[in-house]
Parts: sequence; C-alpha cells; structure tokens
Amino acid sequence: MRTLLLIGPGDVARRALPQLLLQWQVVALCRRPETAKAVRAAGAEAVEGDLDSPETLAPLAGLAEAVLYTAPPPAFGTTDPRLRKCLSALTKGKRIPQHWVYISTTGVYGDAGGAWVDENTPVRPHSGRAQRRVDAEMALATLHRDTGSAVTVLRAPGIYAEDRLPLERLTNGTPLFLAEEDSWSNHIHADDLALSCSVALAQTRAGFELFNACDSAPLKMGEWFDKLADATGLARAPRLPRQTVQAQVSPMLWSFLAESRRVSNQRLRDVLGVQLRYPTVDDFLNHHFPSSGHSAG
Repeated sequence: MRTLLLIGPGDVARRALPQLLLQWQVVALCRRPETAKAVRAAGAEAVEGDLDSPETLAPLAGLAEAVLYTAPPPAFGTTDPRLRKCLSALTKGKRIPQHWVYISTTGVYGDAGGAWVDENTPVRPHSGRAQRRVDAEMALATLHRDTGSAVTVLRAPGIYAEDRLPLERLTNGTPLFLAEEDSWSNHIHADDLALSCSVALAQTRAGFELFNACDSAPLKMGEWFDKLADATGLARAPRLPRQTVQAQVSPMLWSFLAESRRVSNQRLRDVLGVQLRYPTVDDFLNHHFPSSGHSAG
C-alpha cells in the first residue's frame, strides 16, 4: 500500500482519515503527544516533528508518495515559512512525493464587491492571512515546475460543522451589517472539505490545479447568522451600519466581515467530481436541527 504523509492532523484531516486509510498507509506529522495519540487511535502512524523546527523534518524525506498538507501558516507575516521548510525537507529525499493536496483559502481573491469569482479570477489578497496562503500556493507552483509533482490546491472558505459553529458571536451579541450593506459569505462543511481531500488524493492527477472547495449557495453574512440563530434558539444579532460595526469589532473579525464575494464551486463538482453532502447550509441545518422550525426561506 502506498504511503501518504499527513502534515497538520487537525479536525478536517482526522475527518478524512477513515476514507484515506482504505487507500493509503497514513503517516502523520505530530507536534504534540495528544495529537499523536489521537492519530494512532484512528489507525494511522504518527511521527514526531515540528514545522517550526526544520531539523525535526529530515526523517520525512523519501517517506511518502503523496502529501496532504492542512497545517496553517504562522499567524503573522506575508509568507509561509512552515510550508517552505517542509518542501525543503521532502525534496531532499531520493523519492519526492508525486502528489500534493493543499488546503488554502478563498480569501486569496480578496474583496470582489459581491461579484462571482472562480479559479480563473486573479488573486488579490488583502489580509495578511490571505497573503500567507498566496505565498504557499506560489511555493507549491514552484515545486510543480521544478519537480513535476502534481499539486491540487483546495481553496476553502469558512469551515463549519456541528461542533464548530460561530455561536459565540450570537451569544455575545456581536453586530452585523444592515441588510442593504451586507457582505456575501461562503461556506463548506468540514466533512465535505475532508471528502474533497480524499477525492483529490484518490485520483491520478497531473499539473498544478486549483479548486474552490465551497458549497453551492453563497449567503449574505447576516442571513447565515439569522439561520443559525433561528435553528439554535438564540437571539438574532443586531444589525448596524458598516462604520459602526467596524468600530465595535476586532481588526481580525473586520477583515472577515468586510470582504464580499460569491465563490463558484462548479469546477469542484464537474472536474474533481465531489458530491457534497451539504450543498447548502440549509441542508445542514434541516438535518441537524429538524425541530427548530428552520426553513430555507
């Protein structure tokens, strides 16, 4: 059985493990003992290492035929030195991984003023976190050019699941924009992102390919939170003018709220062939909160 190296065994990667283990011998790079324990309990192997300590990455060289990279960049700067250190370590082996799957962000498109974007839309990262992801994508494009390894980039928007809903913003009464000033937002359930990773790795692909790993129905930000509030029985968030909201929220949250775009997932469905379990957030809410009175209207 071929070996898959998992870099960043967090929530999405662990959701993908049951399917991946049917096709791969999975070895996960783990920084913490508790993460290694969880990985082994799921049926994968664990190897100790730290992306911030390049000397610990040397044993990874020549280890795997493919890589699933889900680790985040650092929380500062405009580059991703973690990914670059990993690439440096893994390209020193006699055997270089022939397929890389990398989870990026739809934030690389920047603010589109509510317009539709797809994989042909030029990147215009505004925030530092998006700039770091663009740097990572560029490093992987260079890897493909220099080694011929196939690279599949999955650009994901806001990830949600039953246990990772942004309910704290509702309980705290964090304000949202007035309906006429609202931004468009995009979403993907963690299980569907995990499925996209598994589907990409199961295929023999070539080249450097980009896919928007999002669901099929962008929503206005306020509409998303209204649906969450109604489904969970919480109070809806107050609506205020954009300038008032900016003065009341953190710069990090503002960077999410201010950008508006509708992201097309047509290529994910038609080319990669991913069949989403939750094509819309309504599908998720109606499944998990059936007695809440939530509806798609």
